[in-house]
Amino acid sequence: MQAKPFHSHPTIFPSSLPTKLKSSSVHRVPSPSTKTHRAISISTPKELRTNDDSVDAFWDYQFLFVSQRSETIEPVTLKVVHGAVPEDFPSGSYYLTGPGIFSDDHGSTVHPLDGHGYLRAFVFDDNKDVKFMAKYVNTEAKEEEHDWETNTWRFTHRGPFSVLKGGQKVGNTKVMKNVANTSVLMWAKKLLCLWEGGVPYEIESQSLDTVGRFDLINGCDSMGDGVGNGGDIWDLAARLLKPILFGVFKMPPKRLLSHYKVDTKRNRLLTISCNAEDMLLPRSHFTFYEFDSNFKLLEKQEFNIPDHLMIHDWAFTDNYYIIFANRIKLDVVGAMTAVSGVTPMITALRANSSKGTSPIYLLPRFSCGLRSRDWRVPVEAPSQLWLLHVGNAFENNNMDIQIQATACSYHWFNFHKLFGYDWQSGKLDPSMMNIKQGQNELPHLIQVSISVDGEGKNTPKCEVKSLNNWDKSADFPVINPEFSGTKNTYIYASASSGSRRSLPHFPFDMVAKLNVLDNSVRTWSVDSRRFVGEPVFVVKGDGEDNGYILVVEYAVSIQRCYLVILDARKIGEDDALVARLEVPKHLNFPLGFHGFWASNQTL
Repeated sequence: MQAKPFHSHPTIFPSSLPTKLKSSSVHRVPSPSTKTHRAISISTPKELRTNDDSVDAFWDYQFLFVSQRSETIEPVTLKVVHGAVPEDFPSGSYYLTGPGIFSDDHGSTVHPLDGHGYLRAFVFDDNKDVKFMAKYVNTEAKEEEHDWETNTWRFTHRGPFSVLKGGQKVGNTKVMKNVANTSVLMWAKKLLCLWEGGVPYEIESQSLDTVGRFDLINGCDSMGDGVGNGGDIWDLAARLLKPILFGVFKMPPKRLLSHYKVDTKRNRLLTISCNAEDMLLPRSHFTFYEFDSNFKLLEKQEFNIPDHLMIHDWAFTDNYYIIFANRIKLDVVGAMTAVSGVTPMITALRANSSKGTSPIYLLPRFSCGLRSRDWRVPVEAPSQLWLLHVGNAFENNNMDIQIQATACSYHWFNFHKLFGYDWQSGKLDPSMMNIKQGQNELPHLIQVSISVDGEGKNTPKCEVKSLNNWDKSADFPVINPEFSGTKNTYIYASASSGSRRSLPHFPFDMVAKLNVLDNSVRTWSVDSRRFVGEPVFVVKGDGEDNGYILVVEYAVSIQRCYLVILDARKIGEDDALVARLEVPKHLNFPLGFHGFWASNQTL
């Protein structure tokens, strides 16, 4: 195995903590040039442990976001440290994306959401060996900020959530920092890394080398799409803003969202975009696209909703696209400081909690489909919720719609301090993700039931409740992908046991399996001071839960990552753990966001 020189760079830590790590050691790294450059690498004991759980919790949280600068040149065969890869485990690859670096060599740190995309691949071959690869997505921003010869970094792009310490602040219009770090997809034999609001990047699936930008919607849309020649004052404002946002801030006219859907029954890829000016105006323009297995555009639907919304995830059924109206509003003072470069761009927006209910829009999926009901009139959920992620949605025979998702309160969802990142100090505060609140305010699994009158004569009824009456903090709901858009029995999610006094809600430390028919909940938990990321379901055969769960286990106190294989049918039993594979310590990586399983048939 070969790897590029490794340096582990944690985010800046508070100096007031009573317990500190051992002093850092300095490694001299030769570069292809004649110069020799220094980089700091944290040197830690085998396991960091104090007598104060709050101190341990702080460090554990920091080590979940440790920068990883190494990239593998050749695949690394992982060591199995528990159990064995089952003989019936399918051959294929598990791709996981997320940020890889959080601090540069010139004093700047960035929010985890602004960290450059670091793609990880776990390749299962026919011999049941698992090989590991990891490389940065070579985006335009990464090419500018990373010096290949010296292997040093200088952040020049602000990104939506960060302010540069060692770079240009005032007048810095490099806001749309497409880091391709949010989700990953294999479709039509193309491996794509997506970001919230930018063009996906295509990756060579065997080597993880970046091929280049892959514009899904180029040719489907034009600069003028979604803005009429007439209309009201907001149409005029949109026409004025669009060229400014594109010309000055390099915001594409339509911003592709990072969450996609796969309609397995129709074998279609579904994506959604919004207009660049939507972030500033009290209306939202969404365009949905449906592609066949060769990226041929089959359907395109556009909807103009008269409300100021921020959408991260969404749902679909046989007849509808479903949008939960996460309502926002413009902060005038924040917008002025954001544009000037003094504060992050995200400070221009705030959650709008003025309504006690939550609008849900049922948008007709096909132009020749259901048109009896006016889609402009939202269904009002009786409680206020901010939707995070969708696990599944489907229609019953009586046209009732069921949605399984995770949501939190508007009060908990703090734009400016997601992941506990403080842009003023550049530090991570785990307490921000563990504020003592009611369970319904924290991220948790919900079941949304909507009774739809097919003739459109009656107002749809909506009910929201905790899924299976389970109130643990949870997120990243997933299902067997073959049941996407159809009725399912099982849903899996990352969750918190609540056993850690100083980190009761996040990061997550267990995988939960919920049976929506008998309301049972079964869990598998990691050991103390270990966390888990998003689970991914790997189909083995017939039967909804006949398969395996892949999840990364982050043993932060010893700075190790493990790939865990669980038997989906045995979650909750003593023998649920099938295998644990160890990533070499010098390739230990930070928390990933979203992943994708691609069988060899897909590849």
